[in-house]
Amino acid sequence: MTVPLLMRQELDFAYGVAQAVSPRIRRVIAANPSPFTLHGTGTYLVGRRDVCVIDPGPDLPEHIGALQSALAGERLTYILVTHTHLDHSPAAAALKALTGATTYGFGPHGTARGDDPLVEEGADYDFVPDVAVRDGDVIAGDGWTIEAVQTPGHTSNHLCFGLREERALFSGDHVMGWSTTVISPPDGAMGPYLASLGKLLHRDDRTYWPTHGPSITAPKAHVRAFIAHRRARETEILNCVKRGTGTIPKIVAAIYTNVPRTLHRAAGRSVLAHLIHLVEGGHVVCEGPLVESAVFVPR
Repeated sequence: MTVPLLMRQELDFAYGVAQAVSPRIRRVIAANPSPFTLHGTGTYLVGRRDVCVIDPGPDLPEHIGALQSALAGERLTYILVTHTHLDHSPAAAALKALTGATTYGFGPHGTARGDDPLVEEGADYDFVPDVAVRDGDVIAGDGWTIEAVQTPGHTSNHLCFGLREERALFSGDHVMGWSTTVISPPDGAMGPYLASLGKLLHRDDRTYWPTHGPSITAPKAHVRAFIAHRRARETEILNCVKRGTGTIPKIVAAIYTNVPRTLHRAAGRSVLAHLIHLVEGGHVVCEGPLVESAVFVPR
């Protein structure tokens, strides 16, 4: 059995409105709800006079207009991107054109165009940051200091950003409070994802601000539950293979019994990520290429 997770979806907000969620942080939520974005993309504005935007969001004119209104009379200097999915990074280009702000991120998307199966919002292959950010890099403004935390797994170029003054972590899609994260190979990878979760346990953050959904106010307990959930899910998958259930559609049908069939494709991508991790660990053998249609047997 997988470990039960305490998930929360409720959020008091209005689309296009800059809502203060802490002394230094405001959030504007884009009207792009979906099974993968929940209510929509939450774009964060840090600071007042010298402002940093985190995850500018989708290229929607009404969302870009809402951000422009929220920033009226202020100076946008920095645009930070957690990773290159279409619900996170495309609006960076418009904001940069409007304000002259510098864009920051790990780098462009990690796989070639067309290599990533479309199971979420899709990859943004156009975003290339002005400044490449690495683990521990610091970006500072008037009254705030942000440290980059490299967290590959959901994508190979995923970053979280820690606001030191509030011990807050902008966790992107790495850790969310309403859903587990889809890990979709080849750009997503389970081994790095689990390692990135473990890395967060060494931090002293008080609050996580995911790009989708509500804040997480007991982050270490939440991360430990996520790790336990993933370990238990991997055991379930291994047991399926040992029983002769060696194809991804059959594994998904066996263990995702409470998940709507419309989300089975996404679940299958995470199952593939787990199976690749099991192959790497020497527990499972793949008969042929490591793809969704492969057959897996125990070693």
